Amino acid sequence: MIEIIDRITNPKALENAVKRFREKGIILPTFHQQQNPDQVPDKIKVNLKDVGLWEINPVNLFRITWKNEPKEKGGLFGKVNYIELPKELTGVNARIILLLGKWFPTGAHKVGAAYGCLAPRIITGGFDPTTQKAVWPSTGNYCRGGAFDSKLMGTESVAILPEEMSRERFTWLRDYVGSEVIATPGCESNVKEIYDKCWEIRRTKPDYAIFNQFDEFGNAAWHYNITGKAIEEVFNELGGKSNLAAYVSATGSAGTIAAGDYLRTLAPHIKVVASEAKQCPTILMNGFGGHRIEGIGDKHVPWIHNVKNTDVITAIDDEDCMRIFRLFNEPEGVKYLVESGVPVEIANNLKLLGISGISNMLSAIKTAKFFEMTSEDVIFTIATDSADMYGSRLEELREERGSYSQTQAIKDFEKCILGATTDWMRELTYHDRKAIHNLKYFTWVEQQGKEIDDLNRLWNDRELWPKLFSQVKRWDELIDEFNDRVGLLKSL
Repeated sequence: MIEIIDRITNPKALENAVKRFREKGIILPTFHQQQNPDQVPDKIKVNLKDVGLWEINPVNLFRITWKNEPKEKGGLFGKVNYIELPKELTGVNARIILLLGKWFPTGAHKVGAAYGCLAPRIITGGFDPTTQKAVWPSTGNYCRGGAFDSKLMGTESVAILPEEMSRERFTWLRDYVGSEVIATPGCESNVKEIYDKCWEIRRTKPDYAIFNQFDEFGNAAWHYNITGKAIEEVFNELGGKSNLAAYVSATGSAGTIAAGDYLRTLAPHIKVVASEAKQCPTILMNGFGGHRIEGIGDKHVPWIHNVKNTDVITAIDDEDCMRIFRLFNEPEGVKYLVESGVPVEIANNLKLLGISGISNMLSAIKTAKFFEMTSEDVIFTIATDSADMYGSRLEELREERGSYSQTQAIKDFEKCILGATTDWMRELTYHDRKAIHNLKYFTWVEQQGKEIDDLNRLWNDRELWPKLFSQVKRWDELIDEFNDRVGLLKSL
């Protein structure tokens, strides 16, 4: 059965959680406060003024929002953090806007997705922070976000990620949050190996609770309600004759792309574009392989991906992403972009895009060209993290390819950005979508034990997805009740 989390399931576990939170001074933010942090109590805001953005402090749960002040310590809240890329950079008339994950705790928005999975279990007794460990299977940022959230919520974590992910991820998990780390074979696209490890844990460690982002609807519900609302707010700020034309997201765990379901309620004509790696075009052509666009996962269709709401598939060459990564982060690259007409402020801030953000940018450019979009069309996409997470990758590229020159910058800009083409993409028909949805059978029914009836419900039941996305209203009621039992809000 596809579970709706709307009631207390284990009173004893819930009572243990209440006591743990009271002892450690933990207050949970509501999802409404994550949408609108101006609703955060004033005394919590006062406490935040002395706390660093990445600090292991429960008050940082209130910084799980797109609206943090862009500063490392003491920041409060403002408008949504985003960057608009000019035509001088993209080569297209359409306005391309990326929301920035850099200013979340951990430097990536995945702390929000993880919160959407863990918090509902805690407030209903579905997870006992005093007796269980939270397991976070991931290809990178989700396990970091889950480990961080776990630490702030007074419980221990286990991070599972492929052994070939960036060195920064492993160091941070072990040394900063003290998470148990399990490295599985392979690279970004080796998700099945992660699932195999999860099955081993289920068999051997009953005190470990697995929060699988690929089948946890709390992941998608968080993005529908938080990321979707943030995009709406930015779009409304633009004014003029703006047309909400497209939303682009790497498929990954299919959490982030759920913001497209919300945007569809505002603009039924919007193109929701799923992006993946050309080296592993699973959705585009049932493809397989390894790639270097860290954080987007593949070789399967996530259980929580509402494929019926996806209009277009793009596939991006990981070599283009690595070349652009250098262009955006090497001094000679930034200098050349400025000389080419890119405003200095924009050029200096391109380091706010990590590798998957660059991939999303390229998919947005391809989308603008494919649909012949104009300056009235606005395309939104996401920079999950920033270049901060990939310093080791930059070092590897320097060792492999030598120092970066203006000549190389010219080649990379002309070929990889201005030369982006509309090949390796497809606009989906109804039957294309159905075929992609059917791919879920092989991962989720044959391998992961899901029911065929539930697979069919995800396609046929028109009321199911709205119910799954709207759970947050009930979760906020339960969070308020939970915080009342903890009793800390009354003493503020």
